[in-house]
Amino acid sequence: MTTTERDHGASPPIAAGRADIRARTLRQDRWWLPPLANALGLATFVIYATIRSFWGSAYYVPQYHYLSPFYSPCLSASCVPGSSHFGAVLPAFPPWIPLAIVSLPFLLGFRVTCYYYRKSYYRAFWASPPACAVAEPHSTYSGETRFPLVLQNAHRYFFYVAFLISVINTYDMVVAFQSDGPEGAQFGLGLGNIILVINVIGLWLYTASCHSCRHITGGRLKHFSRHPVRYRIWTAVSKLNTRHMLFAWFTIGTLILTDFYIMLVASGTIPDLRIVN
Repeated sequence: MTTTERDHGASPPIAAGRADIRARTLRQDRWWLPPLANALGLATFVIYATIRSFWGSAYYVPQYHYLSPFYSPCLSASCVPGSSHFGAVLPAFPPWIPLAIVSLPFLLGFRVTCYYYRKSYYRAFWASPPACAVAEPHSTYSGETRFPLVLQNAHRYFFYVAFLISVINTYDMVVAFQSDGPEGAQFGLGLGNIILVINVIGLWLYTASCHSCRHITGGRLKHFSRHPVRYRIWTAVSKLNTRHMLFAWFTIGTLILTDFYIMLVASGTIPDLRIVN
């Protein structure tokens, strides 16, 4: 508006506004493939993990000390002898309670509240939104301010427990390098050990690349120059954070592979491919 128009009380020009587009999206590509793939991948993991968690058998190989990550730590008196690496401190469980009930709720909470997994299942199952430049079917939006989505803010607390469980999984991996032979426990190496190592590396990469880990290491610092050690850690975690999505899917695959292989060996379906002992 010019000075003359303002002085004479002229109305400002009316903006054109947003285009009246009735279609849900103008995208011509197959935008629905990523959310569909995410839905299938997440559903496969949830179904497999649920079945195996309640399976109650074929999760431990006594001779090689292979313990499935779905059953670690096994703290119940119902656990197979030898699988309780930290002792059977809990009483026997009925069949409808998973043996790893101590860790599973926290691991589930850590994964469900993960920043990447939120994006993944929000798009795949809730269509909120299903893809970029595609309108969602919901008429209202409250974000993560109401129950149950307000619980997403507990992610940093689930991280602490997930970190501890990663330490336990690492201990299980180390124990598995001891095999029972004629002369007692001795060093052993098999395909199961390699799979366990890959799984643990993946779990640490996923845990360390977590946004909460990045915030803990340097999120509250105002002067990095005064905290050079934490700055180096924060820098390393930040680099891992750029691959958080990759590590999230990688660990889904390694968890299923590790449990499935141990199940086959523990049930006697296949022998473990031994390299040493």
